[in-house]
Amino acid sequence: MNISNILDYLEDAATKYPDKLALIDDKTKHTYKQYIEKAKEIGSYFSSERIKGRPIACFMEKSVETLELFMGIVYAGGFYCLIDPTFPKERIENILNVLQPEFVVTRNELYKEQEEKLADAAKKASFRIVDLDDIKSDIDEETLIINREFACDIDPLYCNFTSGSTGVPKGVVVNHRSTIDFIENFAELFDFSEDDVIANQAPFDFDVSVKDIYTALKCASTLVIIPKAFFSQPNKVIDMLYDNNVTSLTWAVSALCMLVRLHALKYKVPPAIKKILFSGEMMPIKQLNQWRSVYPDAMFVNLYGPTEITCNCTYHVLDREYVDGEKIPAGIAFPNEKVFLLDDEDKEVTDIGESGEICVSGTAVAIGYYNNKEVTDKVFRQNPLNPYFYERIYCTGDLGYYGEDGLLYFAGRKDFQIKHMGHRIELEEVETALNAVSIVERSCCYFDEVKNKIVACYIGSDDKGAIIEEMKKKVPEFMIPNKFVNVEDFPLTKNGKIDRKLLREMVSK
Repeated sequence: MNISNILDYLEDAATKYPDKLALIDDKTKHTYKQYIEKAKEIGSYFSSERIKGRPIACFMEKSVETLELFMGIVYAGGFYCLIDPTFPKERIENILNVLQPEFVVTRNELYKEQEEKLADAAKKASFRIVDLDDIKSDIDEETLIINREFACDIDPLYCNFTSGSTGVPKGVVVNHRSTIDFIENFAELFDFSEDDVIANQAPFDFDVSVKDIYTALKCASTLVIIPKAFFSQPNKVIDMLYDNNVTSLTWAVSALCMLVRLHALKYKVPPAIKKILFSGEMMPIKQLNQWRSVYPDAMFVNLYGPTEITCNCTYHVLDREYVDGEKIPAGIAFPNEKVFLLDDEDKEVTDIGESGEICVSGTAVAIGYYNNKEVTDKVFRQNPLNPYFYERIYCTGDLGYYGEDGLLYFAGRKDFQIKHMGHRIELEEVETALNAVSIVERSCCYFDEVKNKIVACYIGSDDKGAIIEEMKKKVPEFMIPNKFVNVEDFPLTKNGKIDRKLLREMVSK
């Protein structure tokens, strides 16, 4: 089947398996027939609004209905962007300011709970708030067909916002072709089929979820959506895995580690799991081995790659036991993706053990950052190794090196971006928020890789509780430092900049 639009997956699945359960959450179960009918109804509703190539913001919690909304937006010719209602008001306003959508879709009860987060933004912008439950429309098949006839595989599909170094979030835009290219290879490499039941852990604004959503669609699998709140009660997570005969987990490392740390697998062992794929951070060997002891016959896969290259660019299927102190390889490149290392002079790094910046080219490279040409041009650029024709690459800012085994290994960040709790975070954005706290004069943050903590050094009042409460209004909780150190002054380099290395040494004494 020639696939040029994500909706081809949905339509194929709905034709073959109309009565099969497609989506399950803690409240709702919908078949593929219900999935496509609701998506077409939403698509028909928005088709009259001329949203082709434009974003619609989804102020929604993750659920069956949210995925049907996503597909409806695509049917109308637009692209979707999920905005997490739990985010602080300031971050939501920043995202909406960048996105500039014509519509924000939510549910009335959710809007009432979080009204203050959208009300001021609505005054500044021209978007219209639409209640999902008010979207009622006859399905206009003729218009939907026309929308598809004028669609291209390079049309945007979704926009996921990541942390930005200036304190303004960056919206990564990914098109249909990039998603299809990745999912086709992902599903084949790891043997996904219509027999799989996929458990979704990741939020829908985190690109780990893209693998869940579209692998399930491509393979006509069943997708089980685990509510975010369940992860504070891990037995509920285990119950969902067990009761739905889940076969596959593609999860953030932090989520897998949390279940082990809270002894959830001692409560009950879901018997059908045969694939466990993980990404976002380095998987600790102790936690990995605990999972492997429970599922000795399962496939375990380490995935690496930032949002800007559509989920992942390398993978490694674990083929042996690992002991404490060893590093799990990032592995080899996905098919149709070229992964290579560049030094500071844009020369290719190939020597074993020598580090360089991980760069990627191929169809899976994202369109760029929405409404942010300046930052896009910095990291999406011409391949310096190719002087003959235009070859666009993404420079990840991650460092890597080749091991004696010929595999790629992750070696940390080139700049101040970190990976923490499954999220990519710019430390500058944390500092921007901390510096904006009324009782903080100046701050400097670093990441303690050993203890997996964001450490904030600051000049100002020693009332850490007040600082945390004020930061919660500015950034998500996963960006709030884990440790606060009150200092009298910062050491400086000869150029008058904060000497971060010396500061770190001082704090760690």
